[in-house]
Amino acid sequence: MAAFEPVEDEDGLDVRRVTLVLDAVEAGDAGLLADLLAQLHAADIADLLEQISPNERLALLHLGGAAIDGEVLSELDESIREEVIEALPRAAVAEAMRELDSDDVVDILEDLGTPQQDMILEALDDADRIAVEQALGFPEASAGRLMQREVVVSPEHWTVGEAIDHLRGARHLPDQFYHVILIDPRMRPVGYVTLGRMLSSGREVRLRDILEDSFRTIEATMPEEDVAYLFNQYHLISCPVIEEGGRLVGVITIDDAMSVLDDEHEEDMLRLAGVGDGASPSDGVFTTVRQRLPWLVVNLFTASLSALVISQFEATLALIIALAAVMPIVSSTGGIAGTQSLAVAVRALATRDLTSANAARVVRREVMAGLLNGISLALILGVAGSWLYGDIWLGVVLGMAMVVNQIVAALGGVLVPLSLERWGLDPALASGTFVTTLTDVMGYLAFLGLATWLMT
Repeated sequence: MAAFEPVEDEDGLDVRRVTLVLDAVEAGDAGLLADLLAQLHAADIADLLEQISPNERLALLHLGGAAIDGEVLSELDESIREEVIEALPRAAVAEAMRELDSDDVVDILEDLGTPQQDMILEALDDADRIAVEQALGFPEASAGRLMQREVVVSPEHWTVGEAIDHLRGARHLPDQFYHVILIDPRMRPVGYVTLGRMLSSGREVRLRDILEDSFRTIEATMPEEDVAYLFNQYHLISCPVIEEGGRLVGVITIDDAMSVLDDEHEEDMLRLAGVGDGASPSDGVFTTVRQRLPWLVVNLFTASLSALVISQFEATLALIIALAAVMPIVSSTGGIAGTQSLAVAVRALATRDLTSANAARVVRREVMAGLLNGISLALILGVAGSWLYGDIWLGVVLGMAMVVNQIVAALGGVLVPLSLERWGLDPALASGTFVTTLTDVMGYLAFLGLATWLMT
């Protein structure tokens, strides 16, 4: 294999290595391809598969499919995971699934079609298949889907020494675990002990005497966004999951909870931009169009409201031509201010920092901020407008309209997402369209209305 100096792109993936991988695929050199892929982390292999073209991806999988293990499948973006699994031999997929914890298998299965789900379930050992099927029986996007069934438990009366001896003799332990969960005779969790606390305690110490204060449990039916909130809010590392009656059924670890939190943030960002919650660089042209076109059509109709407002002031515009040149400044600046306020509000709603208890205070703050921003911008724009066009009244109209629209933008940025959430709608999904329409319509209405009143 030829030596090379790593050259990294902004994502941290080795550009020259990617080139070598594609060259090996093109040359049909399976040995070189296997060597190159062996040097990559599973997440990097997943990134590589996502970034290359569909034809290159298919050729790579046919030549070097042995390198695609369970970790790679777990790291893959949902948009191409099914395509990759279809391209791999059934035996390779089955072996990859056996390597994963139950929560990762569930995460992969719930995005696949029924034929592929059945194929993977048949490949699992009986115990693993039962665990996965039970997890799939819980509601989508719930703690039961997120948890792993592999847990490390101990009777509440054991000592540290008994627990350590048990762990050393256990044949199957999770790849990663942070707590030993103490259970009562009915398999109900009563507390947990960190591994660090165990290892720093004497063998004769009772586990119940070194329990963590952070202990809490999660219902299996709890929505996963609430799970992520609990982990983030209370700095949890792992948390037992219980079913009705309090019986332990699994555990959720911090990596899965933070993955949900990242997905929620990404989903909100994409929805605010009006491109759907599953957009990916690997999407095809028609998928991209299908995601974006509906919101562009909605925006087309809402933009017509602005045109309707402007049409009501045709006489004023014909009389004072300069108005047509400067009026977009008011609506554009209002749109930016509305987006700023909206982004803060949607983020605060997602993290539960904005609630009914402090909504009034946040609204007052935004109004005052909008007023002060409007006055500052009005002074700049008013002076500039008067100087450029030699008409002091034009400057006055610009300044007054700017103050009005900044206040409207600040109010809309908070009240629109709050109202949508109260009505049971996702604030990130439609707020941007409503706020932009509001600032455009009110900006033109304020500017042209004031101009008609003061300048004609």
